[in-house]
Amino acid sequence: MRIAIILIIISLISISCTNNNLSEEQKITYTKMGNEIANKSFKMLSKNLNEHIKSGGVKQAIGFCKINAIPLTNELSQQNNVKIKRVSHKNRNVDNKPNKKEELVIKEYLKLISESKQLNPKIIKDGNQINYYAPIRLKQACLQCHGTPNKEIEKENYNLIKALYPNDKAIGFNEGDLRGIWSIHFKIEE
Repeated sequence: MRIAIILIIISLISISCTNNNLSEEQKITYTKMGNEIANKSFKMLSKNLNEHIKSGGVKQAIGFCKINAIPLTNELSQQNNVKIKRVSHKNRNVDNKPNKKEELVIKEYLKLISESKQLNPKIIKDGNQINYYAPIRLKQACLQCHGTPNKEIEKENYNLIKALYPNDKAIGFNEGDLRGIWSIHFKIEE
């Protein structure tokens, strides 16, 4: 256990050190761009999910999300010349599993939450790319699919989730919990 904690601390320090290669102006610029892209992505996904909930209920929204969520963020990635991902420590879709760097950012955000500290976006330079990470906090409406089964998640909807996502870990959340992070990658020319 101590070794794991030491490795996490060393990794966080190394992530922090790579950030030193950026000027304050670059950090502000990439934070602003990342915020705009994350907000645009969130609004686009939310709008589509809400339309499907209104027309066919949560069941229809679950099916829509399974088929369209990643293609929609991929489309926004192309439009913005970036790579947009939503990843989580409790992922539903296996394609939303975090890589090692994203896992460290999630762990850092979880630690900040446990200390009742504010979560801010992170800008980290890594080779020829700048990575933007920002927390995704769970909203009340999201509990229909990410809350507690047979409480916020109706039995029929939970059965559909289990059928579409046999390895689902994205349940048991409460409003305000860390659902995951936005992970947006900007290529830079050096």
